Amino acid sequence: MTTLLHELPLRAALAHPERPALRHKEQTVDYGTLGSEIERFARAVIALGLERQERIAVFLPKQAETVITMFGAARAGCVFVPVNSVLKPPQVAHILKDCNVRLLVTSPERARDLATVLPECPDLRLIVTVGNRPTEGLDTAQAELLTWQDLPTGTSAGHRVVDTDVVSIFYTSGSTGRPKGVVLSHRNMVAGALSVASYLENTPEDRLLAVLPFSFDYGFSQLSTAFVSGASVALIDYLFARDVLTLAAKERATGLAGVPPLWLQIADLPWPDEVVRSLRYITNSGGAMPVATLRKLRAALPNTKPYLMYGLTEAFRSTYLPPEELDRRPESMGKAIPNAEILVVNSDGKLCGPDEPGELVHRGALVSLGYWNDPAKTAERFKPAPARDPALVLTEMAVWSGDTVRTDADGFLYFIGRRDEMIKTSGYRVSPTEIEEAVYASQLVGDAVAVGVPHPSLGQAIVLVASPAPGQTADTKRLLDECRKRMALYMVPLHVEWREALPRNPNGKFDRPQLAAQLRGLFGEPDKA
Repeated sequence: MTTLLHELPLRAALAHPERPALRHKEQTVDYGTLGSEIERFARAVIALGLERQERIAVFLPKQAETVITMFGAARAGCVFVPVNSVLKPPQVAHILKDCNVRLLVTSPERARDLATVLPECPDLRLIVTVGNRPTEGLDTAQAELLTWQDLPTGTSAGHRVVDTDVVSIFYTSGSTGRPKGVVLSHRNMVAGALSVASYLENTPEDRLLAVLPFSFDYGFSQLSTAFVSGASVALIDYLFARDVLTLAAKERATGLAGVPPLWLQIADLPWPDEVVRSLRYITNSGGAMPVATLRKLRAALPNTKPYLMYGLTEAFRSTYLPPEELDRRPESMGKAIPNAEILVVNSDGKLCGPDEPGELVHRGALVSLGYWNDPAKTAERFKPAPARDPALVLTEMAVWSGDTVRTDADGFLYFIGRRDEMIKTSGYRVSPTEIEEAVYASQLVGDAVAVGVPHPSLGQAIVLVASPAPGQTADTKRLLDECRKRMALYMVPLHVEWREALPRNPNGKFDRPQLAAQLRGLFGEPDKA
């Protein structure tokens, strides 16, 4: 029985060492080699002196070393922290500092880009660079610098861990402030892999295409569901949507996971015959699939099963809609995935009946361990599960999503809306406060409010409503240039609206609902699923 995350690829390596595990560009890594490299990295980590549960961050594009670092860290009994490769140095520094990263695996180029912010990360002691370019000129006063090739040879495979120990921290935006780390255990991640692989019916013959970031739990799932099944994964960081179809054809992909903006981009492209023949299923999460887009995909891929899913990083994946239900319930989120229970709870803490709106509450093995070093935010989202037998003394914690949903008479769930102010754009959850902090740092605005506005392809577009700072003019280009220096591109506002004054509510706070209502039709109404 597999109980620890790193056992997924290691057991596949023992069973079928010759089978391909990873493909990246022209490189193929079989399971035997992947298993050996995971063991090698784990032994190196122990030889370097890392203690049990210390954090190892990886800041690389998708490549074999990225995968080896994450699963090798788990094998060593440490905690891996995947950092989105599109983040800018201040955002990376926040993550490294927030979870006290001890070892960072990155490229020489990225290490040099981080040089000015690394002094903000006093716990960082080791930097391992992957690549052939020299690292002269990088100030490593506080951290020892090693290359991937020069990792020491160790003899100890790792610290002892159990399935409830922490294995990873995934950073996700909240409705306020900077991203917070969701703490996941081996049990969380293995249960998620087994659950999703079961309803997708993955087998060793599957060839999955990994296009989403590994810092996104949905993206990382392409690795874990493949490894639990002994399948192979092709890695790609694409620039253009057509690149996805080109690689899917080359790899004869059988599974493809995406978010609504990606599906909208590729739905109208000509699908290669190889993909039409090979693609067994597609999955969608990170936002509702537009009905028109799904209709185009089903027409282009008549033999491909679409799985529409809902999830949140705090509990990985919650629901899926079986493909055979699409025509009967095109707007449904489906039902709970295997080994999870989804409850709909009203404001009194009681279970809702059919068609009664309530908060989606997730209980079961996938519920994470809370937010890293943030008891206040953890207490807001992680609360006792409802409807417990009073004879049970210990408290079971559930994730209270903040999303309002309802069920129909057959128990299928339907999304109604969000309770908080999170912006969901291009599959990412973005904090309006984080955007506003970066905008204020430019010193070009007096007041600023970021809101999400319905957009036909992005789900929501980020719109910034701002007033010029004293002595400044309304200069959109200059402001957006400053935003690009401080934020990942998916966080940069799509539109800036300048006003002399921003509306406030009776408490003196900016009236976000009023602004959102005023801007709602800015990009037209999206076609919702």
